[in-house]
Amino acid sequence: MSKIHAAITAVHGYVPDYILTNQELETMVDTNDEWITTRTGIKERRILKGEGLGTSDLAVPAVEALLKKRGISANELDLIIFCTTTPDRVFPATANILADKIGAKNAWGYDLQAACSGFLFGLATGSQFIESGKHKKVLVIGGDKMSSITNYEDRATCIIFGDGCGAVLLEPNDEGNGIIDSILRSDGSGVPYLHQKAGGSVKPATHETVDAREHFAYQEGQAVFKFAVTKMADVAAEVMERNQLQSEDIAWLVPHQANKRIIDATANRTGVTADKVIINIEKYGNTTNGTIPLCLWEWEDKFKKGDNLILAAFGGGFTWGSIYLKWAY
Repeated sequence: MSKIHAAITAVHGYVPDYILTNQELETMVDTNDEWITTRTGIKERRILKGEGLGTSDLAVPAVEALLKKRGISANELDLIIFCTTTPDRVFPATANILADKIGAKNAWGYDLQAACSGFLFGLATGSQFIESGKHKKVLVIGGDKMSSITNYEDRATCIIFGDGCGAVLLEPNDEGNGIIDSILRSDGSGVPYLHQKAGGSVKPATHETVDAREHFAYQEGQAVFKFAVTKMADVAAEVMERNQLQSEDIAWLVPHQANKRIIDATANRTGVTADKVIINIEKYGNTTNGTIPLCLWEWEDKFKKGDNLILAAFGGGFTWGSIYLKWAY
């Protein structure tokens, strides 16, 4: 009997209409287009505007389009894993809120938080429910409304982040396609360099924390860059070596879109040529959990059945990882 793999059978994404350009940021904070572009590769990012809108509102159009594309109803979903750093609320889970909005009456679900690596952690977790035979249809979503925790007076962070969401459907595959291997890592000693200072149980919200603007993403850029540029590249190379893959065997490298220099370092470490590296950071910036599924969505029509894809990410906390998958359609 053939081994069952968890294969991606559909993918879709959504980004808001509002475009925040580097030129507009120049009017908000001491920065300029050349400085942003040379250091990050970002030209613009999307922002979700509107009162009372959260991360689930980014997910609804992405998921509804995915279900229509696959030709199934929301009631056929078994499980929803929502990978996000910006949940609608502290509780209940955004996965549950989304299930109600799309009418997924038969699915259970939960949120997964691993910062920018969350989507990879979610893929690896969701694949276990497919491989075990427990479930047939697992929805994995990566999405964030990063504008909700971005301080637009802090030029170290406000130039980086944008809002967006992508979703994939995992189903059983007995042809040898799907998620083949994953390597996932975490190191809590990285907390001081990339975190949100207040809003959790250690430092709940008070007038003082709000006045001190501590409910936004805080980053020490150089420390994060130094760690990310090696760890993300190393783990991508490690998953290739473990599966006896050479650079010429890889059809596409799908890296987390945090910084163009980190992407380039990962490509160099794996030996994958620039024409095989998926990059959309210039349009969307860092959408945290949304970057990799948005890349898969935008390049979907270029993938061929059996293509070898290497996914790699790095996130706050620190978290990092890589997944090797064979495209299934």
